[in-house]
Amino acid sequence: MKNLIIRTITGVIFVAAIVASFLRPEAMVLLFSIVTGMTIWEYAGLVNERPGVTINRFICTVAGVYFFYAMTYFCSDLYGGAAKSVVFIPYLVTVVYLLVSELYAKQEDPINNWAYTMLSQMYIALPFSLLNVLAFTATPNGHISFNTLLPLSVFVFLWVNDTGAYCVGSLLGRHKLFPRISPGKSWEGCIGGAVFVLAAAYLIGEYIDMGILNTLQWLGLGLVVVVFGTWGDLVESLFKRTLGIKDSGNILPGHGGMLDRFDSSLLAIPAAVVYLYTLSLF
Repeated sequence: MKNLIIRTITGVIFVAAIVASFLRPEAMVLLFSIVTGMTIWEYAGLVNERPGVTINRFICTVAGVYFFYAMTYFCSDLYGGAAKSVVFIPYLVTVVYLLVSELYAKQEDPINNWAYTMLSQMYIALPFSLLNVLAFTATPNGHISFNTLLPLSVFVFLWVNDTGAYCVGSLLGRHKLFPRISPGKSWEGCIGGAVFVLAAAYLIGEYIDMGILNTLQWLGLGLVVVVFGTWGDLVESLFKRTLGIKDSGNILPGHGGMLDRFDSSLLAIPAAVVYLYTLSLF
């Protein structure tokens, strides 16, 4: 009972913090830059425990956070002035440094180090940074506005999917979705979660949307988030299974680590961006 209470309190605070952050652009940028840094720091600590792997935890983290802020600057006018692509130059220099440094580090397996280093940027820094693409949209007259609904809806769909999948899977789950990696997931739960998300997407399209997408497009976005969010969950499960760990960390009482909480979003966010670009939204 105590663990359930702790888990519930943590979950409520977690959801409230994310929802509140999308009410103001500055809050969103601050919160998710911190989330990016904490997640990369956690990831780097985990992979550095593998035999023969040594990546620069500090530089990987700083680079990821800088890339997030660079994307914010590029996508918005939050910092004043027009966005300039030159802001990415320091990040590119850092990537080159991380590659060249292995020439002098004399580590056991530099290829492993390169792979794990770049994975921290591709798997964590890039998806979180793409939140800026969802959050900052250009109007026809060229003005950049902050969009609360689009980035928040991705997380809402993920939460609804998790809740629906758990409830339906607990009651009706019989056929395993991916037993080799995540034996607790079932096809029934997956389908149930998708139905709940489609219902939420329909409600947003009919009663909340302010001309961003039509109802059919919202249903499509919900389906994209369900599919790629589920894959994101499975990818992180495979990551943990490969490392031989149950949770990625313990920073969130009752919920594990940062990767445990944001695993689904790491694939759902890029997929949502691709989907919305396909619709020629931006």
